[in-house]
Amino acid sequence: MNEIVFTWDEKKNTSNIIKHKISFDEAQSAFFDDMGLLFSDEEYSIIEERFILLGKNEKLKILVVCHCYQEDDSHIRIFSARKATKKENKYYWEKNYEKRI
Repeated sequence: MNEIVFTWDEKKNTSNIIKHKISFDEAQSAFFDDMGLLFSDEEYSIIEERFILLGKNEKLKILVVCHCYQEDDSHIRIFSARKATKKENKYYWEKNYEKRI
C-alpha cells in the first residue's frame, strides 16, 4: 500500500486557520478515522473531482474536510477544513450507529 501524502496551499491553510481555527495539518488525522463518511462534492467538482470527508480527528473533533485525490489516490490535496456543525455532528454519529446494527 502506498503512503498517503497530504498537500495544500499554505496561504489557504493560513486563511483557514484564521476563519475556522483548524489547520490542514490538524485535519489530516480525520482521514484515518475508520468511521469517517465520504461524499462527492458535485458543486465544486468542475475542474477536478472533489470530495467532502466527515471524520473525527486525533483531538476527537468531528471535522468537515474538502479535498481531492491526485495521482494514484495516494496524494490528498486539502482545500478547507472546519469543525462540523451540530447537525453534521449528529449525522456522523447516527450513520455510524446504523453501521453497527
